[in-house]
Amino acid sequence: MIDRFGPMPEEVELLMRLVSIKMLCIRAHVDKVDAGPKGVIIGFRDNSFANPAGLVRYVHEQGPEAKVRPDMRVVFIRDFDTGKDRLEGTRLIMRTLVNIAEKKKAA
Repeated sequence: MIDRFGPMPEEVELLMRLVSIKMLCIRAHVDKVDAGPKGVIIGFRDNSFANPAGLVRYVHEQGPEAKVRPDMRVVFIRDFDTGKDRLEGTRLIMRTLVNIAEKKKAA
């Protein structure tokens, strides 16, 4: 596409990033993502995850930068300076959650 139409506008790039995050959410059974300048909050559909032991291990490995709230949402504390940083950070977290969830499915 770039060869034919030139560089994508920034809005299209952001849309493509959002769509990729949404696809990761579907694979990880995530129904809500709230990302702000201080971090990301993840909510799971029906408060369930395919590999709960793997999720607990991952949250524990994050130390004070991740915690499970009483409403069963997982908070990842990060500093995002820009919207692009926020999207990239959310995408990386979601990719990790997909990998954890799909390890359980493969087992």
